[in-house]
Amino acid sequence: KGGDTCEYLLSSGRFLGEKVWQPHSCMMHKYKNSEAKNCLLDKHIAFIGDSRIRQLFYSFIKLINPQVKEEGNKHGNILFEDKSASVKVDFLWYPEVNGSMRQRIKSWTESSVAKPHVIVAGAATWSIKIHNGSNEALMQYKINITSIAPLLEKLAKSSDVYWVLQDPVYEDMLSESRKMITNEKINAYNEAAVRILNSSSRNSKAKVKVFSVSKLIAQETIMKSADGLHLPESSRDTNAMILMNVYCNKIMKPIDGSCCQPQPPLTLIQKLAFCFFTLSFVGYLVIHLIHRSNYRKNKSCTDLESGEEKKPAIGSPSVSTLEMLLHSFCKLGLIMTYFYLCDRANLFMKETKFYTHSSFFIPIIYILVLGVFYTENTKETKVLNREQTDEWKGWMQLVILIYHISGASTFLPVYMHIRVLVAAYLFQTGYGHFSYFWIKGDFGVYRVCQVLFRLNFLVVVLCIVMDRPYQFYYFVPLVSVWFMIIYATLALWPQIVQKKANGNCLWHLGVLLKLVCLLTCIYFLSYSQGAFEKIFSFWPLSKCFELNGNVYEWWFRWKLDRYVVFHGMLFAFIYLALQKRQMISEGKGDPLFSSRVSNVLLFISVASFLTYSIWASSCKNKTECNELHPSVSVVQATFILIRNIPGSVRSVYSSFFAWFGRISLELFICQYHIWLAADTKGILVLIPGYPVFNVLVSTFIFVCVAHEISQITNDLAQIVVPKDNSTLLKRLLCLAGFFFGLLLFSALQDPARH
Repeated sequence: KGGDTCEYLLSSGRFLGEKVWQPHSCMMHKYKNSEAKNCLLDKHIAFIGDSRIRQLFYSFIKLINPQVKEEGNKHGNILFEDKSASVKVDFLWYPEVNGSMRQRIKSWTESSVAKPHVIVAGAATWSIKIHNGSNEALMQYKINITSIAPLLEKLAKSSDVYWVLQDPVYEDMLSESRKMITNEKINAYNEAAVRILNSSSRNSKAKVKVFSVSKLIAQETIMKSADGLHLPESSRDTNAMILMNVYCNKIMKPIDGSCCQPQPPLTLIQKLAFCFFTLSFVGYLVIHLIHRSNYRKNKSCTDLESGEEKKPAIGSPSVSTLEMLLHSFCKLGLIMTYFYLCDRANLFMKETKFYTHSSFFIPIIYILVLGVFYTENTKETKVLNREQTDEWKGWMQLVILIYHISGASTFLPVYMHIRVLVAAYLFQTGYGHFSYFWIKGDFGVYRVCQVLFRLNFLVVVLCIVMDRPYQFYYFVPLVSVWFMIIYATLALWPQIVQKKANGNCLWHLGVLLKLVCLLTCIYFLSYSQGAFEKIFSFWPLSKCFELNGNVYEWWFRWKLDRYVVFHGMLFAFIYLALQKRQMISEGKGDPLFSSRVSNVLLFISVASFLTYSIWASSCKNKTECNELHPSVSVVQATFILIRNIPGSVRSVYSSFFAWFGRISLELFICQYHIWLAADTKGILVLIPGYPVFNVLVSTFIFVCVAHEISQITNDLAQIVVPKDNSTLLKRLLCLAGFFFGLLLFSALQDPARH
């Protein structure tokens, strides 16, 4: 609706499950102790009110120091200070809105007194209890809060002031001395507070913020209260986290804390990108109109003398390379506008992920049924033929997408199986590129540029438009670097390809020696973090691989699947050697090996996969699992054996999965911003209130966009990366100039951003 998301955070929301609070339209960040201290550095926060405010005070300071215990005089002031961060948080005992509370608040308005940066106030239940719920007490409450309101509004000009509305009570559990505190009375007091506060400053930006969301939380959880009056600890912690988000999100700017965050200002590079796409649109429109005009002039016309029609020399308007280029950039510009509106502008809502087993496994079963339904015969029956690899990429990508949108990373067994699927992508990278270089022997610059362009084009555009570092889209840097490693391994002297190796078997030993050297280098770098970081800390590599000021994330991602590409290369070498010597049978319907060998290998493959699944399910934590993952991730080879040994299975494929496999890279990257939200931390909400319908609509748009980007990338690859070497060299020089300019502009805008 265009309103401030802070208002929604303070006033509305719902529970996802039992403990996860989802504010309306935005996402809450879960603050750690270190983050809370950084945000509240040199700050003074004051809580003023009754026992309910005291509870909120304790939950708040536990976000700064979890070791704090709820001790001290319950009916007195409590002071807390964290000297490491110079944070002061005070609780001031004022259980009634009366003259004493007014005097304390008035003292803060005086110029000589240091004002708290944040003031959290609220009280009412004591007034109801002491005066036995009389109407006179309510009238006095209105008079008192009317006298306090102008003081709070004055403080709101320089401090953040929150008035906490009273939570409902669970009347059945109240003790006899509290029976007069009814929800009807509480509602009357809340209505009075809302009506009176800000009454004199309705058009002013400086307002007392009404903290009413606590009522909604209490309505769901008050029945778990120990005495019917005070909230259970989990609800208090939620309220404290909301307070922290309201104040700190605009300071810390967490990715997954979209509540209370203003729209980020456009960077210089983003403005230049907008100008470029605008000029592309104008240029395409002009060229298109000129072509249309020329085409009409060349149309058949009647010869006035003979009365016959003359046929045009050209049957249709020709499309020039420039027009095709501008047309592609026009479409890309519109798509990038949608990306920006979805995940940078505060136009669409964002929600937190919430994992349940059904939200992950039901869609998985559904797509598997669809995949089996669209089964067709393959054009060829070789191991890992094109249709089969597309199918493999497709179903893996769909599973990964469901994993991301359902938030299944919190469930460790699913997380470990998804890690195997990511490793399988890298396995295919090793297998596919090794096979190409080994069979074709094509080490030309054109091949390298084509692959790198197709891999990186979308990510480079998103880095510019979405203002994100290259390493943020970690998978593309990973496959790009591994492609260059494969290329270097095979292209460096001596260049050994299949044609050469067929003449002399010793060349096979040469290839194995190269692979052993590669494995040695991988092993050394995996246990030498310092050497790895030094390699990627040199400019301009550091600009590509740094995230949050260091290359640790890149080191972690590389190390996690460090052996998988090597496994793919080794598998390709062994398979192609066996194929050349006709030691495997790849006829339609034929098993890959003899019946006995095939059965043994199938049994080992199934047993290996089941063993891995049992191990993944028994893993204690992610750190322990990730340490062992590189050693056991070779389990993806069992997929290949199970899929290819039986001839009947090898001869068919799912066209449904294969279609998605052909755009798997675009799907993986596009999900960051137009399917998920807040850079994958949340879910994009186009249609609020209808979660299933929302997922259907956003998924349809997301898949269409990914498919269109795939087409644009293919079209531009033919134009930007020509086969002619001299033209290609000129284009490479232009690209080098473009990236140098990009790095220069990035260096200029970094100080302004900090």
